[in-house]
Amino acid sequence: MVSQANDDVTYVNRDIAPTTPEQRQWSLYNYLSLWIGMAHNIPTYLMAGGFIVLGLNWWQAILTVFIGNLIVLIPILLNAHPGTKYGIPFPVLARASFGVIGAGIPAVLRALVGAGWFGIETAIGGQAIQTFLLLIVPHWNHFSNTGTFLGMNLGGWISFLLFWFLNVWIIYHGIQAVKRFETWAGPLVLLLGIGLLIWAVSAAHGFGPLLNAAAKVHGAAFWAVEIPALTSVVGFWATLSLNIPDFTRFAKSQKAQEWGQALGLPLTMTIFSGIGVLVTSATIVVFHHAISDPITLLGHFHNVVILLISLGAVVVATLSVNVAANIVSPAYDFIQLFPRHLTFARGGLITGILGILMAPWLLISNPHIYIFTWLNVYSGFLGPIAAILIADYWVFRHRKLDVKELYEKRSQYFYERGYNPRAIWALVAGIVVSLIGKVVPSLSWLFNYSWFVGFIVAFIVYLILMYSHYGSSMTSN
Repeated sequence: MVSQANDDVTYVNRDIAPTTPEQRQWSLYNYLSLWIGMAHNIPTYLMAGGFIVLGLNWWQAILTVFIGNLIVLIPILLNAHPGTKYGIPFPVLARASFGVIGAGIPAVLRALVGAGWFGIETAIGGQAIQTFLLLIVPHWNHFSNTGTFLGMNLGGWISFLLFWFLNVWIIYHGIQAVKRFETWAGPLVLLLGIGLLIWAVSAAHGFGPLLNAAAKVHGAAFWAVEIPALTSVVGFWATLSLNIPDFTRFAKSQKAQEWGQALGLPLTMTIFSGIGVLVTSATIVVFHHAISDPITLLGHFHNVVILLISLGAVVVATLSVNVAANIVSPAYDFIQLFPRHLTFARGGLITGILGILMAPWLLISNPHIYIFTWLNVYSGFLGPIAAILIADYWVFRHRKLDVKELYEKRSQYFYERGYNPRAIWALVAGIVVSLIGKVVPSLSWLFNYSWFVGFIVAFIVYLILMYSHYGSSMTSN
């Protein structure tokens, strides 16, 4: 048990202390519904469609989503294990490899990506609210178009901020409120997708022309699209591959979280991406042009009751992924920086504010920017972090941690003034090698594999530096 009544109190508070047996109540269903809620979101719906725009055919696009999620499931399960075994969140797990203070480095990198995703998802949720207001408020369209700032008009900003407050309200009710919300929100999102698919098949009298369209890229051109696309799928959940201990620390057992995640992630991501492709294909028949955005598609419906229910489901869907994937971890990450002053709720509020300031919703307007820049660049940062966590816990320490010392200044995890320089050098090496292809054209292939390259380099460098310095595993009880 970690006590807060000592002179190292600045390194622990109630929100990041190890979970108690009473807190470990999350079952297989909770993790299954968590992933259903997170995977069934608008960017997932758009993902395979974006790959088709870039030249893949429908089955290549869906297969890419499935394989990418099988790959990213591996680091997710590896990093989930210590969360369940020791009841600790991601920033505290990172202390074992980066140092009690140095863990702030991966925590900040993860938090900034989370804030960016928060902005993207909040813009999507705001768009649904905007469509809702256009239906029920007279003259809203005229009022809404008054002025434009950072790519959104007045109505868009009002809708964005309304959705923003919904996210913050849930977070202010704590992590258990997140659990309760995800339990019922996840299945609701799946029902919306199935409903759209039934409509599409009925209205188009089939699945539309996309299923008959051949791939536009072949040979070397195919791999020039396929490899970055696969990396972007891995990068899509590279964030959760780090902070999954934030959720698995509440698991009843290893089996509950492992099976819940193994069933919840690859299948739901693939199914929802497939629904997006099939519905988009049908819209070509129904409306004579492709409508890939489900919110835009819902705006074409004339039954007000169905439309309002559908838009409500979109709002719930986006809330579901935003709260779980984009606020929970950054909230814990910011606590790592200032544990004496921040709480879970305050960390979530900081995330929300950064999500506004970063204005990352502009990224999803172009598939090339969204897939080849946003997802692949941050993959080059997060892949090395995942590698260091896994190398330290599974290889160097053989899954043995002294939990009490993770919160103390006078401990093996304090390294040199709170930082482990070997982890920092491994992180830098992984980032540089994975991203150098972004600025050196002859090495562009390294950037196309950014997550994989960064992971392999950081994994090897970290273990070489740690074994050369310590000789063998550091003592852990």
